[in-house]
Amino acid sequence: MRCPFCGEADTQVKDSRPTEDSSAIRRRRFCGSCSQRFTTIERVQLRELTVVKSDARRVAFDRDKLARSVRVALNKRPVDEERIERIVNGIVRQLEASGEAEVKTHEIGELVMETLKEVDAVAYVRFASVYRDFREAKDFEAFLGRMVDTALSAPGAQQSQLPLPQPAPKAPKEK
Repeated sequence: MRCPFCGEADTQVKDSRPTEDSSAIRRRRFCGSCSQRFTTIERVQLRELTVVKSDARRVAFDRDKLARSVRVALNKRPVDEERIERIVNGIVRQLEASGEAEVKTHEIGELVMETLKEVDAVAYVRFASVYRDFREAKDFEAFLGRMVDTALSAPGAQQSQLPLPQPAPKAPKEK
């Protein structure tokens, strides 16, 4: 592995450990040339994925771009970094397991939305607002209306899972 600081091709692995979910290996490395330390992460890749954009261009799948999108949606939400990694790993595994070498951006977006819907309603709406290109407040309103209708009509739906505002308690009348 080439040193990111000085470019030396010969570096030493000082420590290797699996990540929390054992989906990757973290390697602590040392460069004998410049004495710097750095970490690399090694992941299993089942197949090379190509993303087919809406304008028919084809680009290599970028796991980091997917992870950034999920992190932006979950920004300031009560979801820790470890869970975000598991979410991203799960989405990537689903894409790789599909058996297809090419995947459309639409399919990736829908997978992310399905996953975020289960994890955090606010993150789901945030992602949907960008993915579905909301332009006005009424777009949010319509989306939230459909989301609430779907949740309420689901068998065994629990209203506590919905991000609905609760009415303010009424103040007691003075005598």
